Amino acid sequence: MSKRNIAVVITARPSYSRVKSVLTAIEAHPNLRLQLIVAASALLDRYGSAVNYIEQDGFNIDARVFNVLEGENLTAAAKTTGIGILELSTVFDNLSPDIVVTVADRFETMATAICASYMNIPLAHIQGGEVTGNIDEKVRHAITKLADYHFVASEDAEKRVLKLGEDAGMVFNTGCPSIDLAAPVLQSKGLSFNPYKKYGGVGAQPALENGYIVVMQHPVTHEYALSRKQVEASLQAINHLKIPTLWFWPNVDAGADGTSTGIRAFREHHALEHVHFFKNMESSDFLELLYHSKGLVGNSSVGIRECAFLGVPVINIGTRQHRRQQGGNVVDVTYDKEAIKAAVENHFQNGRLNSSDIYGIGDAGKSIAALLSSLPLRFHKTIVY
Repeated sequence: MSKRNIAVVITARPSYSRVKSVLTAIEAHPNLRLQLIVAASALLDRYGSAVNYIEQDGFNIDARVFNVLEGENLTAAAKTTGIGILELSTVFDNLSPDIVVTVADRFETMATAICASYMNIPLAHIQGGEVTGNIDEKVRHAITKLADYHFVASEDAEKRVLKLGEDAGMVFNTGCPSIDLAAPVLQSKGLSFNPYKKYGGVGAQPALENGYIVVMQHPVTHEYALSRKQVEASLQAINHLKIPTLWFWPNVDAGADGTSTGIRAFREHHALEHVHFFKNMESSDFLELLYHSKGLVGNSSVGIRECAFLGVPVINIGTRQHRRQQGGNVVDVTYDKEAIKAAVENHFQNGRLNSSDIYGIGDAGKSIAALLSSLPLRFHKTIVY
């Protein structure tokens, strides 16, 4: 039996952590050959150079696609997607993959899905069927309709993909691959690294021994003009709380300039002697950092997925994760300084919570690799309406 070529496209910092265990499982499978394509913001230093971590983990990169257009606004996002289609079509033509794998809902993933579909290459989609209430949800459902195989992360997502009319024989609840990385962290007894020494960053270096919080807040694409105002509410709350804080830089989305500018402007007028800022961190270290924190503040999906599994309390701000299935670890608040402060003071007093398995138990990577090796190769839809 000849090996199947599996092309996996990584377009952003979060995408790598979402699919790392899948890459490992593909490489370990005797009937699969990994073709790794790194594109978009995953190649950019200003967003943490995810490509460096990919290489440090020992993965060989078969192609690099530079397609991010400067601007971080709606027009730039649309044009970045268009450039991605142009570049990825050439890459797929050169690599001749048997299956293309794309992840989640970022705008760049639309380019991957369109290229594979128009080139008659079977397309596998990881994390379809979830809802968030913004442009990401539109992208996610559009990719579901373009995809041939669906590796969903929860029962709720599985039901939604089936409601979209997909063939039940091609929909698999594998759990989320990011949970595979979180599972070993449950055995961690404390931080095994010094985040300041290992990752640098800027700002104060508060002592972490008596507890700290983590902040990760991204712009919301359909509210991109409000991104600076929204992050200022969080900055005001964190500044008032005076709890040691480790703050991570936003993704490259429409409105990211506003979020970044808001952070820089606030730092110019406030000492923030208890806050340190990072661009990026290895996924295993980041999850360990979360696990031993008082909790996460912001609007990242890591609060919905990995933190639910780890039992980490989360203050979820605003609409970015609207309607996404949540565990009991999440408290939702608006972009309001007082609401954020009160939620941190109340919710983070509960300590670590019970682990939830709504997004899997830690075996998604191997399950997905096994399916990629055995599913029939097809790029047409079975009518099930």
